[in-house]
Amino acid sequence: MLTDVVKMIAYRAETALVAILRRHLKKEDEARALVRELFVSSGDIEPDDAAQTLTIKIHRMANPAHDKAIASLLEELTRLAFCHPESGARMIYKLV
Repeated sequence: MLTDVVKMIAYRAETALVAILRRHLKKEDEARALVRELFVSSGDIEPDDAAQTLTIKIHRMANPAHDKAIASLLEELTRLAFCHPESGARMIYKLV
């Protein structure tokens, strides 16, 4: 039962990200595939203790249109001002 709950939470999170990407992509399948690609893409994490921030830098995608959509998604996530659950540092997302 716990496994099902985790799967349901993950699916809802993915669906929320897809909804943000749909503003820039025409097809839901394309947006869902891009979210899956984002989940396995490489990136860097840079903590800044003085500023209490954690910058997550995601490496560019293979397609310029996907870069634009992902950059918009990351701006939206940064605007929502999520904090790291353990350190409390504000998370900043960037496409590099």
